[in-house]
Amino acid sequence: MRQILTLDAASGQPLWRRPISLLFLMALAMPVAFFTWYALLNNFVQEVAQFDGADIGLLHTIREIPGFLAFLVIFLIIFVREQVLGLVSLMLLGAATAITAWFPQLTGIMILTFLSSVGFHYYETVNQSLQMQWLPKDRAPQILGWLMATGSAATFCVYFVIMLLWEPLGLTYNLVFMTGGGITVAIALFALLAYPQYESPHPQIKRMVIRRRYWLYYALQFMSGARRQIFMVFAGFMMVEKFGFAVHEVAGLYLVNLMLNMIIAPLLGRIVARFGERNALVFEYTGLVCVFLAYGGVYFFDWGFQVAAVLYVLDHMFFGLALALKTYFQKIGAPGDMAPTAAVAFTINHIAAVFLPVTLGLLWLASPAGVFLLAAGMASVSLALATLIPRHPEPGNETVFAAAVPQAAE
Repeated sequence: MRQILTLDAASGQPLWRRPISLLFLMALAMPVAFFTWYALLNNFVQEVAQFDGADIGLLHTIREIPGFLAFLVIFLIIFVREQVLGLVSLMLLGAATAITAWFPQLTGIMILTFLSSVGFHYYETVNQSLQMQWLPKDRAPQILGWLMATGSAATFCVYFVIMLLWEPLGLTYNLVFMTGGGITVAIALFALLAYPQYESPHPQIKRMVIRRRYWLYYALQFMSGARRQIFMVFAGFMMVEKFGFAVHEVAGLYLVNLMLNMIIAPLLGRIVARFGERNALVFEYTGLVCVFLAYGGVYFFDWGFQVAAVLYVLDHMFFGLALALKTYFQKIGAPGDMAPTAAVAFTINHIAAVFLPVTLGLLWLASPAGVFLLAAGMASVSLALATLIPRHPEPGNETVFAAAVPQAAE
């Protein structure tokens, strides 16, 4: 029988076997598989399957369906502990990534993308829940910043190897997919066998939970998912389609992002702790409005790849402040709501993600600039919503409209 420890008892374990150490190990494992897939995707589907904008939009729509179904995690944790479910999901992500190049047709790519997406989204749902349960509120922003930096370091290694060795060693898609996916499977299996299972002091509600007082959090999650699709689907595709970036060039651009992220992510956590979630998110969304408008300018005014590359880096940096959404909910949420609300929030986050990529893929064929202008509008809505967060959010003070009253059930 596996050892089960409370969080208090776990503090007496060796440093490497504590809950926070497990969070860091998972933060290290996930990007290896996911960003191996992401780094190669645009070139792989164009060279092997001759995808166009509509095809890539359809692929990402399929990839987001498991995110839309993330609420099913609520029912899975009735039978499987969150920690176990998260690690098994990581193994599914790694395994599906490893065999991606074995099926270089449209159907095969779609099926494996769906399976890897199940692993990714269910892992992320559980991981967000565990972070909110295991991290102390007073230190959560800083630790989340360090977790982001750890993920960036792992991703940096992936892109650095691809950029440095792709041409000199004549690396193949199959070899790189197999290596990246295999590493994630190995780390997740080690974590599953080597770590005890940790018991949160607050049992999680194992049913669907939707509360009126969380409406602003839900709205911010919805808009975050909508505008994130523009970056995930079309920003990188633009660099390949419009400017002809090769695999190692896309990897090199992303390396710049990651180097900056490793330095800036811990600072972002401190910024959120110092200035509050509202100010951090207002700054993020203001920056994203400007970046997306400038993306449109790349097409309207035919700006060069240098401008597009700078915007790509800035875009990625602004998204780092999204950790403020996690700490906002951690402050307003009931302790037992963390797991069910993480699942519901992931589903809400992916409502737009299910139909936007394929819809915008068709718009892309007519007007790539129009896609980015629409994204600027989405970021503007997020900006307006962020101004409704109070300076000191807490139960009963979830929005600027709410008076500070004792926590209500709904």
